[in-house]
Amino acid sequence: MLGIMAALALAVALPFVVSGYRVFQFTMVLDYAIAVFGANILTGYNGQIALGNGAFYAIGAYTVAILMTHAGMPYWATIPIAAGTCFVAGFLFGLPALRLEGPYLALTTFALAVATPQLLKYHGIESWTGGVQGILFDKPDAPAGVPLNSDQFLYLFCLFVTVIMFVLGANLLRGRTGRAIIAIRDNPTAAAGMGIDTSLYKSLTFGVSALFTGVAGALGAIVTQFVSPDSFTLFLSISFIVGVVIGGVATVSGAFFGALFVEFVPNYADQISKAAPWAIYGALLIAFMYAMPTGVVGLLRLIVRRIDPQWAIRKDAGKQ
Repeated sequence: MLGIMAALALAVALPFVVSGYRVFQFTMVLDYAIAVFGANILTGYNGQIALGNGAFYAIGAYTVAILMTHAGMPYWATIPIAAGTCFVAGFLFGLPALRLEGPYLALTTFALAVATPQLLKYHGIESWTGGVQGILFDKPDAPAGVPLNSDQFLYLFCLFVTVIMFVLGANLLRGRTGRAIIAIRDNPTAAAGMGIDTSLYKSLTFGVSALFTGVAGALGAIVTQFVSPDSFTLFLSISFIVGVVIGGVATVSGAFFGALFVEFVPNYADQISKAAPWAIYGALLIAFMYAMPTGVVGLLRLIVRRIDPQWAIRKDAGKQ
């Protein structure tokens, strides 16, 4: 708990000690952390391999953009609507996906990620989505009397939402629902024999994962002040899975490490080589996986166990 409070204090102080561009980057780290956590709930905790979370990120972003520009809603009021919309979309998509597992489910969600940008360009809904041009809207300013610039305010707003989402997600995973989700991943047959409705929980997990990703998409749209179909490529969905693996599969705190990788590594790869940035990105990804096959959190746990062999015993005792 002390470590969490120290990390939170550091996060609150961050926008006052770095440049405006860095504030924007760390704001996007918070945004991606929510999306990576959502992907981890589905893939890491429930065992459903999905490559379509970028589609729900787009739905959340467009929900905010449409409500702000066409309905005149304040930015903060659009986030719960984006979350609800994505939950329903994810739950409904999860129903037919119940018949699919492993690579077949991955391929189906892959198709969803590929199709979504094209659907957003459809001329029949162009008056709402802006077609290929997308939607541009104003960045929210800090409330009157608050001595913050817009970048600092949006960072703190995103931090506030991130804390709420992670508290809700962690409590969900620690509770009865979380135990059912994990049991389905470990042994679906045994879970069904224990009375767990595997179909319902799989669909609910899809919905919860989409909800988290939709909230991330909503925040991303508010921060960047722009949405367009080409912003939600297949690589975005793959990046969320990369973040899950880099941070640590089936970990909560790993989402932040994964988000740091998603935000900063492509930029550093581009700085290293303008001619072949993705070759550098791939090499760095391979290096990370070779050095940390269980992710950053797995490596940190290994280091702590080497320093303090009784740490794992005390941690397990604290959960009881």
